[in-house]
Amino acid sequence: MAGTGLVFVGYVLLHMYGNLKLLAGEEAFNTYAEHLRTIGEPMLPHGGLLWAIRVVLVLSLVGHAYAAYSLWSRAGSARRTKYAAVKTASRTAWMRWGGTFILLFVVWHLLQFTILKFSVNGDKQGADVTQNPYELVVASFQVPWNTLIYVLALVALAFHLSHGTFSAQQTLGLTGDAGAYRRAKVVGHALAAVVVVGFLIPPLSILFGLIT
Repeated sequence: MAGTGLVFVGYVLLHMYGNLKLLAGEEAFNTYAEHLRTIGEPMLPHGGLLWAIRVVLVLSLVGHAYAAYSLWSRAGSARRTKYAAVKTASRTAWMRWGGTFILLFVVWHLLQFTILKFSVNGDKQGADVTQNPYELVVASFQVPWNTLIYVLALVALAFHLSHGTFSAQQTLGLTGDAGAYRRAKVVGHALAAVVVVGFLIPPLSILFGLIT
């Protein structure tokens, strides 16, 4: 769980950085999007590194889901006090349903921007938009309900990252004393805050007309 989670943390931070390229304008963002497909050429085929990253992410997702199921099953069968049981069940429910929502959002996100490439903006459709990464993102986040889905996914991601990062540090033995325990909590909260704010800036800037 900790190992695959750290893979996702690294990917999320890199993805956030890429999204912030929207603030630099259409040329900068589209150049970045194309560069993702040309990294490693000519040693790798066009898009080769990108597909390697996708394979790693899919394998990590499978491992993460399997680890989560195994841990939840083990926790459910373990004997604990009533207070601990209620507290653990509540936290587990947040992680379980939050993770499920994030997974559903990822499917929607991939369909919209990677697989099918469609704009949910009825005023902006066609090849000129869907084949231009910058225009596709801007057109999509000009739609309030689509931006709301994105915001809700980030709220779920914040809870998941905060607790998951702390738990990963526990697993790796980095919370051995009271000071380290507090630092691990702070790291989890700080990472969640940075990721959420970083991801929110582009879509909200688009929604409120700061990026067009």
